[in-house]
Amino acid sequence: MSIKSDIEIAQEHSAKRITEIAAAAGIDEKYLEMYGNYKAKIDYKLLNETTAPDGKLILVTAITPTPAGEGKTTTSVGLADGLRKIGKKATVALREPSLGPVFGVKGGAAGGGYAQVVPMEDINLHFTGDFHAIGAANNLMAAMLDNHIQQGNALGIDVKQITWKRAVDMNDRQLRHIINGLGGKMQGVPREDGFEITVASEIMAVLCLSSSITDLKERLGKMIVAYTYDGKPVTAHDLKAEGAMAALLKDAMKPNLVQTLEGAPAFIHGGPFANIAHGCNSVMATRMALKMGDYAVTEAGFAADLGAEKFIDIKCRKAGLKPSAVVIVATVRALKYHGGVPKPELNNENLEALEKGLPNLLQHVDNVKNVYGLPCVVAINAFPTDTKAELDLVEKKCNELGVNVALSEVWAKGGEGGKALAEEVVRLCEQPNQFSFVYDEKASIEEKLNTIVTRVYHGDKVVLTTNAKKQAQQLTDLGFGDLPICMAKTQYSFSDNAALLGAPKGFEVTVRNLKVCAGAGFIVALTGDIMTMPGLPKVPAAERIDIDENGVISGLF
Repeated sequence: MSIKSDIEIAQEHSAKRITEIAAAAGIDEKYLEMYGNYKAKIDYKLLNETTAPDGKLILVTAITPTPAGEGKTTTSVGLADGLRKIGKKATVALREPSLGPVFGVKGGAAGGGYAQVVPMEDINLHFTGDFHAIGAANNLMAAMLDNHIQQGNALGIDVKQITWKRAVDMNDRQLRHIINGLGGKMQGVPREDGFEITVASEIMAVLCLSSSITDLKERLGKMIVAYTYDGKPVTAHDLKAEGAMAALLKDAMKPNLVQTLEGAPAFIHGGPFANIAHGCNSVMATRMALKMGDYAVTEAGFAADLGAEKFIDIKCRKAGLKPSAVVIVATVRALKYHGGVPKPELNNENLEALEKGLPNLLQHVDNVKNVYGLPCVVAINAFPTDTKAELDLVEKKCNELGVNVALSEVWAKGGEGGKALAEEVVRLCEQPNQFSFVYDEKASIEEKLNTIVTRVYHGDKVVLTTNAKKQAQQLTDLGFGDLPICMAKTQYSFSDNAALLGAPKGFEVTVRNLKVCAGAGFIVALTGDIMTMPGLPKVPAAERIDIDENGVISGLF
């Protein structure tokens, strides 16, 4: 029997009209802006006008990712469906996929198998145009900045200290470093420049952390885009750009409503990367999910050392959110990879390698329980090749830490395969928790960095390059020392070296660059060779994506 692809499963599904989904969630039609029959935007006035209490917030995170795949979004979707299967009113809040990964390595990002959000083609491609609006606002800022310099440079902007880059939502390494403004006096001022992928733009983070249009406009105005010859920051407000940018973003600010294959309301909005930005969907979408469900499932990008740490130290801190429980997604295959098994051999039982790889999972579990202070469950995303002995070993090691394991079969069975996980999550939500941030915001920049490296990554210490030390002092002098830290680090290791799998010890993390995102309200610490513009792989996912004469898309996943 051939296994159906994700897109085939999604295309065979008969979705409900989005008005039905909204009505069942308790969203009045006056708040809906329809984008066809199956997707809608929700007016943010809903948040001010609803009297519904908040539900319980459940964070889905994962072990350190591997080429074997973990299935975090699939688990998030399946958990929401599983909660509904056991009689709970549940919603899910997710990020929008970026076109870069869709056409690059990863392919689609709308869940998988029978635990998907639909319409998956729309969600994975242009959706409701949010990312295009963010890119347009980003590039309007860039155009106004360069135009100011061309028209006499009244602010005294140093063209060698421009920090704002142009953006496009595509993996295009050719645009990382460019020279523009060539061609003579009327074509602009020649300078070095570059592009970031749209999801790395500060505007993406600003949109995701804003609580209203007024808040959005204030945050946009605070963004630092350059420095003057005497080292003073130049903001978007100085260039009178925030009003026009906010106007471009007025619809992009509204959360999107779609549905899971089983009809659960899904709020999909925003999509900052987690290895270079804060990696969470919008605060507004999360708040709506909490108002419309007794349980709201959300996810943070990559593993619990990156996405979950930023979810807690940036998103929860800024928005006053408090999770009730955490799900850590793992697969036996991925743990064997951490134990040194090459990808082609992961289907074979190998208890020795599994034992070697398990410390990665156990370190994430320990962090969630003892650093973040939250009750958690390990969700083993089931594969047909998993053996009973392997599953038993994972369960035994987790139980030794006082954590239960639930087998998640949502990929194959949808909500029915998520009932065991849902029951454990409901139990955990009633447990007391000692939710806490990783560091004190008032600590120095270097102290905060050191705390993340030692407490979360379990490294020896942070090392700042001479340049980073200078930047830390400059940012402190400018009054940004109290901002939280957003680590830009490889997702493939606890360390800043992607080759160090498992739970490495005895390493240092080198921070080479510090950049303030004053609008978003955090400091980005760049480590390793992290880049804000990815490239395409040798065989991009785009090569297998196609459309037929009837407009049916294939190859998305």
